[in-house]
Amino acid sequence: MPRRRLSERNIRKLTRTGNDKSVSVTIPIEMIRDLKWRDRQKVVVRQVGKRIIIEDWEK
Repeated sequence: MPRRRLSERNIRKLTRTGNDKSVSVTIPIEMIRDLKWRDRQKVVVRQVGKRIIIEDWEK
């Protein structure tokens, strides 16, 4: 599979997981490293209009 062009690097596909009850999307590792997120870290997912916001979970 060829590499994506720089302008298309952040284009991702949605993937069904489990028993078709969940959908996942991969996030580029560079973004995760910039945010200093860890494996199994809790995040908050919310919808604002037609956008999905993923934020760090605050206690």
